Amino acid sequence: MTVRTRFAPSPTGFMHIGNLRTGLYAYLYAKQNNGKFILRIEDTDVERYVEGAVDLIYETLKDCKIQIDEGPNEGGEYGPYIQSERKGLYMKYALELVEKGAAYYCFCDKERLDSIKGENGIKRYDKHCLKLSKEEIEANLKAGKPFVIRQNMPTEGVSSFVDLSFGEVTVPNNELEDQILIKSDGMPTYNFANVIDDHLMGITHVIRGNEYLSSTPKYNLLYDAFGWERPEYIHLTPVMKDETRKLSKRYGDANFEDFISKGYLPEAIINYIALVGWSPKGTQEKFTMDELIENFSVSGLSKSPGIFDENKMKWLNGEYIKELEFNKFMDLAKPYFDKSAIKDLYSYEKFGKLLQSRIEIFSEIPEKVEFITHFDKIDNELYFHKKLKIDYLKAKEVLEVIIPKLENLEFTEDNLHDCICKTAEAMELKSGVVYTVLRIALTGVSVTPGGSVELADILGKEESLRRLNLSLSWLNE
Repeated sequence: MTVRTRFAPSPTGFMHIGNLRTGLYAYLYAKQNNGKFILRIEDTDVERYVEGAVDLIYETLKDCKIQIDEGPNEGGEYGPYIQSERKGLYMKYALELVEKGAAYYCFCDKERLDSIKGENGIKRYDKHCLKLSKEEIEANLKAGKPFVIRQNMPTEGVSSFVDLSFGEVTVPNNELEDQILIKSDGMPTYNFANVIDDHLMGITHVIRGNEYLSSTPKYNLLYDAFGWERPEYIHLTPVMKDETRKLSKRYGDANFEDFISKGYLPEAIINYIALVGWSPKGTQEKFTMDELIENFSVSGLSKSPGIFDENKMKWLNGEYIKELEFNKFMDLAKPYFDKSAIKDLYSYEKFGKLLQSRIEIFSEIPEKVEFITHFDKIDNELYFHKKLKIDYLKAKEVLEVIIPKLENLEFTEDNLHDCICKTAEAMELKSGVVYTVLRIALTGVSVTPGGSVELADILGKEESLRRLNLSLSWLNE
């Protein structure tokens, strides 16, 4: 048997991180088992369709290096791979279920449906139209009365199946509502179309969110009614913002494009979301796609929701940035430099060499270099450093000694290092004291993209001395 998995997103906008993780796991499982990964576009919800969303799905998967074996653009022997283009298939199978007694026409209007009183506050369709005679049904159809087709659920016993992650799942049949299979506009519901499409496309393993765990018995009853073999199921826990909230746009970034625009690398996003709900053996955290394929296992899937920790993803992204070839780093960093304070003023390359090992996401670049054009009066408390025993008085003393020496110095990194070390020695200070005072006096900020020598070299002698003299004047006030 060739393993065949599918990713079936709806074209309703940007790719949600939880949805992308589902696609990733389906891809990893297929590739680990030398199988096929199929992309199917489920666009039966016409009202939520977003123009261009299919292209965005393709772009996202390409950026993430998830390769599609069959799909709308790739083709394949089981197409078409867009549900709206398969519309004619679904009615045929629905009518077959009606003939078998596994489904029935429902002509109830909204008023009647609203009037149904459910038990224990739970409204459930009452099988009213199941009682219609064949003659009544034919008369309604002939009169053009609107209808849906509902699945005829058993009312006694239980339905069970084995999920490869969660184990055996059992649901009492009297909890299963007679769900709609074909809507009044002739389009199938997701609950029906996914079963028909999965069977016709030869999907062997259905991998999806565990919100469908309790609905799966409904799908299995459809497989059984047709006499089809059920697929294997792997249900996934949700991606959570914290212990009580799902990751949602309402609570911050939730889409792949959100993170890309903030300066995350696709490979870092994929690496991280693979770990949100799956635990590899060992301590390795940084994985290439090939390594994810090799190491992925159903046994490693968590039965508890995965908490999305952006700080952890940011750290991981920083590790990827550090390993980029410098030219590649500069290509990716350029748009952020172009939006920063150094645009048209200083060398991007010099700053790039400082920043590549000091940023975690590219969008940090403008803030890291903001001191170039924003040099305001420095708060004396900024010089305070308990471990190095620095306060504003010590900073004033250091600047008074070193500024005259710098005025007569040719600015090179070697010369600056030598001057700082000799000054520290002469003042009987640790060199770190002089480096720290100069760094703050040059930038006016506590966290900088480099040390005092690198920053003085970039600023140049004239600007560096201007800033140092200003800083000294502020200390003298």
